[in-house]
Amino acid sequence: MKKNVRNNYASKAAFTLIEVLISVLIISGSIVYALQIHSQNHEQIVYISERAKLSLQDSLFVGGDTLRYHKDKKSAYDVIERYFRVDERKSREILRKIERTYTIPEVISLSDGEEGMPSAEVSEIKIKDKYSSSYFHFKINAF
Repeated sequence: MKKNVRNNYASKAAFTLIEVLISVLIISGSIVYALQIHSQNHEQIVYISERAKLSLQDSLFVGGDTLRYHKDKKSAYDVIERYFRVDERKSREILRKIERTYTIPEVISLSDGEEGMPSAEVSEIKIKDKYSSSYFHFKINAF
């Protein structure tokens, strides 16, 4: 009789195969969910870092005379050569490889028609590449 008591106690102290399989399924489901979240976060981080890098490059394309480039594709060198002299050949080649396409919609006039009130014009500058971006040019006509 003492043998039966020991066998029952020993079998109850250990995990059954079903309990082990259920715990493995729960752990694997948690790991898959965590990897999915990590993958989505990684994609967002890559997008944000690329967008930030290209935003810095976009600053080469926005200047005082940008509004005249509607539907033009320009390289960074074409835009800045009027303002800066780039002597090094390799630097010129790098700047020529960076290209953007401009789209400039109609100018928006901001005035309420009252005399003595300020009026202004707003122009949107859309610069298109892998990640498009928009910039605004404000011109105050009367103050």
